[in-house]
Amino acid sequence: MASGGRQPPEETDVNTEYSVGSRPPLADMRLLRSLDNLPADLRRGAVTIGNFDGVHRGHARIVECLLARARDVGGPAIVFTFDPHPVRLLRPEAAPPPLTWTDRKAHLLDELGVTAVIAYPTDEALLALTPAEFYDRIVRERLAARAMVEGPNFFFGHNRAGNIEVLGQLCQAAGVSLEIVQPLIVGGQYVSSSRVREAIAAGDVDLARQLLTRPYRIRGMITHGAGRGIKIGFPTANVSAIDTLLPGQGVYAASAITQAGAWPAAVNVGPNPTFGEHALKVEVHLIGFAGSLYGQPLEVDFLARLRSIQPFPSVEALKTQLTHDVAAARRIAANEPADDEDSVG
Repeated sequence: MASGGRQPPEETDVNTEYSVGSRPPLADMRLLRSLDNLPADLRRGAVTIGNFDGVHRGHARIVECLLARARDVGGPAIVFTFDPHPVRLLRPEAAPPPLTWTDRKAHLLDELGVTAVIAYPTDEALLALTPAEFYDRIVRERLAARAMVEGPNFFFGHNRAGNIEVLGQLCQAAGVSLEIVQPLIVGGQYVSSSRVREAIAAGDVDLARQLLTRPYRIRGMITHGAGRGIKIGFPTANVSAIDTLLPGQGVYAASAITQAGAWPAAVNVGPNPTFGEHALKVEVHLIGFAGSLYGQPLEVDFLARLRSIQPFPSVEALKTQLTHDVAAARRIAANEPADDEDSVG
């Protein structure tokens, strides 16, 4: 039967590690984009539904409970999410910039130990379902869920008419257990995708790291720039076509992930005022890398903010500062544990 167990909000240590899965990361990652012909081993388990944007530590707490419920019922641990975010169809002008792309989200959830991620295509037919229709067709018929895990602010169905109380009633009627996981508190405030978004937009990647399960990552394609960096001894990869939220302007220590592997990096997000340029750019100096990356994909993990963007009185003064930036970035990246996803593609 349904259980309305609610966990109280929990203040957590910012150094808590989240790696609750029991299998090696990526060993069996399963990302599905349809419920048609769903494998039998992905039915009759524990299910959580949500956007999971960024995969922050509050999400990790939900996944931890999801894994426990999956063990209780002897079935899989399933994360059901939406692609794209429903708001992008309903109110595109109000849609927040995403923190992760779907494959990255699935990778992060896999690291936490889930059995599979279902990134269900969001369309008008799905959004038109009433809460009861969504529950019957998706949760019961397709997934055959035996347990559910959600946060207290869960909404579902047409016009978000269903809330956690409605879900509890539906679960109870169907004999499905429901665990309600209260939000996590870090630094006296709830952990949420909105809070992560605010931190990143402000350039506070240090706070974002405390809230996320992994450093914040962007991706893009390397394009030709002015070529000025190589002339002053600091060649940069100019990254364009970035499809997630960009950190606020500043210089950052980072890790750059290419098709060949990962490199420590110093990243400039913003203009180049020393040269009278005011256009916002993302320029990545891969420390110790030699070769051409033009036309290739690049992913960047932001590890720490080093300083703000500022004009320098001369090119020599700029080079002196860049030398300090690179040394700091190298030192910070050297202390960073390796990500299991350390190459693109």
